[in-house]
Order: sequence, then structure tokens, then C-alpha cells
Amino acid sequence: MRNLYKLGLDVGSTTVKIVVMDEFDSIIYSRYQRHLSDIKQTIVELISEMRTDFEDDEFTVLVTGSGGLSVVKWLKLPFIQEVVAATNAVKKLIPNTAVAIELGGEDAKITFFEGTLEQRMNGTCAGGTGAFIDQMAALLQTDAQGLNELAKDYKAIYPIAARCGVFAKTDIQPLVNEGARREDIAASIFQSVVNQTISGLACGKPIKGNVAFLGGPLFFLSELRARFIDTLKLKAEDIMFPANSQLFVALGAAYASESENKVSFKQLYKRAANLETKIDHEVNVLKPLFIDDEARESFKARHEKNKVKRFELKDYSGKCFLGIDAGSTTTKAALIGDKGELLYSYYGSNRGNPLQSAITILKDIYDALPHNVSIAKSAVTGYGEALIKTALGVDIGEIETIAHYKAAKTFLPGVDFILDIGGQDMKCIKIKDGIIENIMLNEACSSGCGSFIESFANSLNMSVEDFAAVGIKSKSPVDLGSRCTVFMNSKVKQSQKEGASVADISAGLSYSVIKNALFKVIKIRNPKELGEKIIVQGGTFYNDTVLRSFELISEREVVRPDIAGLMGAYGAALIAQDGYEIDFQSTLLKQTELNALKIELSMTRCKKCSNHCLLTINKFSDGNRFISGNRCEKGFDDNIKREEMPNLYQYKYDKMFGYEPLSEENAIRGSIGIPRVLNIYENYVFWFHFFTK
Repeated sequence: MRNLYKLGLDVGSTTVKIVVMDEFDSIIYSRYQRHLSDIKQTIVELISEMRTDFEDDEFTVLVTGSGGLSVVKWLKLPFIQEVVAATNAVKKLIPNTAVAIELGGEDAKITFFEGTLEQRMNGTCAGGTGAFIDQMAALLQTDAQGLNELAKDYKAIYPIAARCGVFAKTDIQPLVNEGARREDIAASIFQSVVNQTISGLACGKPIKGNVAFLGGPLFFLSELRARFIDTLKLKAEDIMFPANSQLFVALGAAYASESENKVSFKQLYKRAANLETKIDHEVNVLKPLFIDDEARESFKARHEKNKVKRFELKDYSGKCFLGIDAGSTTTKAALIGDKGELLYSYYGSNRGNPLQSAITILKDIYDALPHNVSIAKSAVTGYGEALIKTALGVDIGEIETIAHYKAAKTFLPGVDFILDIGGQDMKCIKIKDGIIENIMLNEACSSGCGSFIESFANSLNMSVEDFAAVGIKSKSPVDLGSRCTVFMNSKVKQSQKEGASVADISAGLSYSVIKNALFKVIKIRNPKELGEKIIVQGGTFYNDTVLRSFELISEREVVRPDIAGLMGAYGAALIAQDGYEIDFQSTLLKQTELNALKIELSMTRCKKCSNHCLLTINKFSDGNRFISGNRCEKGFDDNIKREEMPNLYQYKYDKMFGYEPLSEENAIRGSIGIPRVLNIYENYVFWFHFFTK
């Protein structure tokens, strides 16, 4: 017997949801699956899975979701707007709802049901959504569910921006580098999502009454719901968390489909099977990175020439020098001999704990050191410089730019331009006559950095290496521009809907990284502005697609050292070597001291001004301590006595209005009144002298 069912298909920015309901509106089949940016293949798989249960049946179908418009053309099915679909489900299943909060992969919505129906959605920013949570979880070397587990054991909440992933990373990375508890950071990330949703969407309108929590993130992440409940001060009877809340939009589409024309499963299956042939063309494509395989092999051969001199540590004897680069997402180390030869190197993720990463590296070095080799001097650079210098007794702390320049000129004497792209930062260093002339940094955007590519690769369940290897062979790289991560993600989604391959997206992202560096950070108009002797470095340039994109866009052949990602650490080691004197005694912890090192983490509020900064205090077993989280120097040490600062505003007021006006007999042209307001106030000194002289 042929049955008639209602089917809702919700194609979101990160997931595909399917709901099938019978004539009594009972759910008899449902699926919730991440599409990993391959919408077509995911739909084909999900519909194929239904074949066993529904091959001889018919459906009324409605498609919804941010990715649904192209799907309705491919499958020849009707469409319903997702807000309308969700509202239908709410009114049918939880009619007492006053406010519905729905979070998706890249969208966020608040719907007010009392009085006039009012719906508010995020516009151009995906901060405070599931994709934002995924990106922040990657910083802590976990996924969204891992973040949820960490947040269950939080003790403190730090202020973290959620308007954009870039600003959030700026807040989170110092916390990570300075030793804040991962549990506290996880809960703080969820709190930032709550703050963004309430402030950005509600905009002051009270969220009260029965509040429903809908969408995947709020369904799967109990601690995110807890942060909403705590912030909104909801009572148990106010909370509405319906079954299948992650499927609500698909449910609403299924309910509304009953007035649509019928389609047999066989028709649906046949249309899905032809999806591979469906191609749209709204996103432009760029020229391939290489014309042919021969050009690619020539490129690889050219860059394999730039290698550091190496020597086996086990065969070395004498003094050596250690450099550590505690970067935003990775920790690097280089141990060099007295002739600059590389004896040992390390490049790896700091997994959200740069200090522990540095300790592990140093223990590994001590285990590998021959008995006749000693570390004569050490230096550290990078984000975690201050923490690691204090904890491990490193001899020198050096600015990153100096360390990078020191390493670069050993590979390319006379280098006049260095482009360093790391995990979240980008540095462009111009050198003239051996002196650093200009330094340009990315200040408010990380879309041109390694973590941007890494996050996207992870979203596809691919390693960065595999993602790059695929991209280098792309025939039609998609043009994603050089805009911020959020807008670029929209372009990526559009290109996926049009059938772009992972290879084309990988190559397109590499082009975008370089465009961001050259046009947004350096703001070049002519490639000649880059100089003649160029070195590229940083872990991002291990990616051959990024390197090739730079050469094509800059119209330059450049030098990439084989230790591109280690240049900060290598430069720090060279600086330690240069500053070494024969009677120098290193303060670097010895192996026994390192093994005995214990770290105690605590938090307190600084009460020395009205800011009441939340301080993170790392106490080490040798008596040293490192304090972070303070906005001024007052939080560093209770024992430092400071003189009272003068009241500069009172001083300015007294100075400005302490001038003696002319006496009546000397004011032969009369008197002038000058109001003490606005710019006249600021410029009073000028006007006083102008009229009296």
C-alpha cells in the first residue's frame, strides 16, 4: 500500500535536517547531519538512506534553510522561508511560548510572540552562532561538545567579545597564553554567545515569560543553555526545551507541506541522483596556481634549495643556544650550535597551554642532550614570552620582529622585505640599509592568517596538510575576495552550493589570505613597493598553495626557508648566541629543577581601582609568580609603593583659567565674555592671549 507522508528538508549553513511525519503528525523518521560543506553529497546520502523505508511511498515536501534556495531548483521542490517554518512549529507544538531563541550554524534569531509577532535575526555577522563556537573550540584544541564538558567545571567568567570571531580570539588568546583555566575560558565563550544574542538581537527589549530554546547548538550544548538561563534569570517554569528542538525548522516545513503537490519517493530519489550534474555560476573563478604538472614540480624544486645548515645533536659537543617562540597557536623551539647549525627543532600546537608545551619541549631537549653539551644561553619571543621567561628562567625576552629579522638575514643577506603569517597574526617588515624601517601588523582581522585556513580545514574533517595538498591541484580556484572571515564564509557557502570542489575552495582561500595581506594590511598599489629581496615565513607558508598565491599576486619569486615556521625560534637562538659572553651564567631551569617545577593557579580581583580586574596568578615552586589580566601595572605587586599621581584635569583647569585679565583702565576697547564650553573651552588660552595682546 502506498502511504502519503509529510517531509521537511532544512538545508542550513552547516547541517542538513530531514523530518518525515505521518497523517497524525507523529515523527516517523528524522536525520540531523553536518554536511561538511558538501551539500549535494549529503542530500544524496540522506535520501538514499530513506530508500529502504519509503521506496513505494509519496510525500508532500517543503525545503527551507539558508542553503535551500539552490536545492529547490535542483530537486524541483517548493520552498518555505525558515523563520516562517520555525514559527509554524512553535505555534503548533509549544503555543504558550513568549520568546523563542534559535541558534544555528551561522544564524541567530529571537522571535517575540506576545502582542505583535516580531522576529529579529543576525545580519552580516556570524558571531554568537554555532560556527563561532566551533572556531573558539578549535583554539582550545577541542570541539563544541568538548567545550561543553569543560564548561561544566568553570569557576570564573572572563569578558570575551562575541561580535566577531576575530575580536573573540583577541580576548581568548592572551587568556590561553597566560595560563587561565580552560574550563573558565569555555564557560566564558558560551557567556559571550549569550551576551551577543541578547544585546545584538533583543537590543534592550525584555526577554521574559516562557522562553523556548531551539536549534542545534542549544539542543546539544547544555552549558550554553545554562548560561542563557542564568543570564536571563529564568525560573524552571519559564524554560521551554521541547523534544527535537534541533529539528524545529524542518518540522515547521513538514507541517506546512500538507497543502503542496505530492511527489513519489522514486521521483525524489531520481532527482537527487542527478545532483552531481547541477552547476550554477555566481562566484567568479581565478586562474589555476599552475599551468601544468611541470610548472608545479619546478616551483617545488626551486623552494627546496633554501635549507638551514643542520647537525646531529648526538654527535655535537660544546655549548649550544636555545630559542623558543611561543606563538598564538603554536610553540616553536630551535637549539643551535656555536656556528648557527640547527641541532634540534620543534614545531607543534600549544593545545591552549603554551607553558606546558614549552616545559615538554625543554624536558625533551634535556633527555636528548649528550653529557658533553650544555645550554649556554636562552631566549624567548612571541605571545607567551613573559609567562615562559618567568616560569622557566629563560635568560632573554626578545620582541618578535627583531627575532624574525635576525633569522631572515641569515638566509637572505640584504633582505628588504619580510612577510610573516602566523596562526592569528601577520607581520610585514620593511628593511632599509640594514635597519627596520617600518612594521605593519594586522590589527582587527585574522582572515588572512593560518588559523582561518586551519579552522576551515577542520570543519571539513581534513588536516591543513591534506587541505593544502588538494588545493595545489585546483583547476578553478573560487574568488572569495579579501573580506573578513564572516563574509568570506558566505562566499564559500555560495560556491559550495554552485558545486565548487574542496580543491577549488582551498586554492581560493589561499588567494584570499595573500590578498588580505597585500591589500588590507600592507595596502600596496604596486608590487614594486614590496622590495627586491623578499623572505616569506611563518607556519602558514608551509602551505604551498599560499606560497604560490603570493608569488602570483605579488609578481615576485621569493625565498621560503625550509624552517619557515621556526624563524622566530631560530632568530631567538641566534640572539642568545650573539649576546653570550664566556663568564655568563644562564638562569634557565636545569633538568632537576624542571622536573620539580610545580605550578599553582589562582584568581583574585584587584581592588586598587574601580576596574576590579580579574587577575590570573601563576605561582611557581621556585617562588616566582606571573600575574595576568590586569589593565594597568597596579595589579603586579602589592609591595610596590607609588606616589600619588597629580589630578591632571584640575591642573589643566587651574592653568587655563588662572590668567589675569586686563584691568578696566587698560581694556580700552571694552570687555569680551568667553563661554567656557566646547572648543572655546579647549582653546581658551589662545583666545585669552589673542584678545589681550
